[in-house]
Amino acid sequence: MTKEEIIETLKSQYSKEIRKQLVNSLLDAEKKEDTTQQYKLMNQIFSYVLAQLGWSMPSGTEDWDPTPLEVIHEVFPKIMASKWYQEQQLMAKQHIDIKMEKTK
Repeated sequence: MTKEEIIETLKSQYSKEIRKQLVNSLLDAEKKEDTTQQYKLMNQIFSYVLAQLGWSMPSGTEDWDPTPLEVIHEVFPKIMASKWYQEQQLMAKQHIDIKMEKTK
């Protein structure tokens, strides 16, 4: 699937109101430090995005493809304020750093 097709599929599966509620409940859960359910759902959605894109960890930063996080941001615009989103970005950066260290 293309990025646009995945975005449209997710938007059709989750109404705007549900997507908004999901992000709000995620942010509330992070404040209360009780994120198990919300993170599980976001991880399932993110796994779907990764699978549909056929995404895998590249061997170097020049091959890095940020499309999965772009899809999540497009479907859930306010998700960038969440720790979950920031953790996804951090994990990606750590994997890149590790792979780059191995190539030195």
